Amino acid sequence: MFDFKDKVAVITGGARGIGKCIRESFEKAGAKTAMIDLLDNDYFVGDIADKATLEAFSDKVISDFGHIDFLINNAAPKMCGINKGSYEDFEYALKVGVTAPFYLSKLFVPHFCVGASIVNISSSRDRMSQPETESYTAAKGGISALTHALAVSLAGKVRVNSVSPGWIDNNYTVYEGADATQQPAGRVGNPPDIANMVLYLCSDMAGFITGENICIDGGMTRHMIYHGDHGWSLRE
Repeated sequence: MFDFKDKVAVITGGARGIGKCIRESFEKAGAKTAMIDLLDNDYFVGDIADKATLEAFSDKVISDFGHIDFLINNAAPKMCGINKGSYEDFEYALKVGVTAPFYLSKLFVPHFCVGASIVNISSSRDRMSQPETESYTAAKGGISALTHALAVSLAGKVRVNSVSPGWIDNNYTVYEGADATQQPAGRVGNPPDIANMVLYLCSDMAGFITGENICIDGGMTRHMIYHGDHGWSLRE
């Protein structure tokens, strides 16, 4: 469906889960990929919360490829809450989730090809929360807002969009019962549900889409739930 032959895609957090699926999907479509992750990998191991690491990574990418076509800011920030999370925990989460995507976008601006795209991986938690998730939620809200700001600043040069995954199971577990039926799509999501949208947003088919956030959550954030409705009950 997608042809990215000779295109260069850069993915943060590309060693596992959604990031790995995005990387492999680009490669299957003919693209060359460059990734950075804290986990062991064959391209670049490093912490994107560190400014010098981002600079070294971007230098290597440009040295290896000379340009880039797509930047996928996928690396996940740390999750901590108001009760147990420290100042340093929260600051680190924002460095990974917001500062690094901003700085990588800035570093690569001179090297984007015509038709380039940035896709930021946000979360449905940018609009809803569980208790004790402040750092992750703030970072995801930040990257969603960063998306439309970058789209305006980079207008005419790079399209910038974000994707907000809902419940995505990286192990492809098949859920039944309430876990599945609470989502109007009737199932829990898997990494290809996100990767397919990322590749679409990077393709020419999405040439008129920029500054947009697309929530892929099986409809979960659209499902209103009241106590006693459809068998649901609140247990305090």
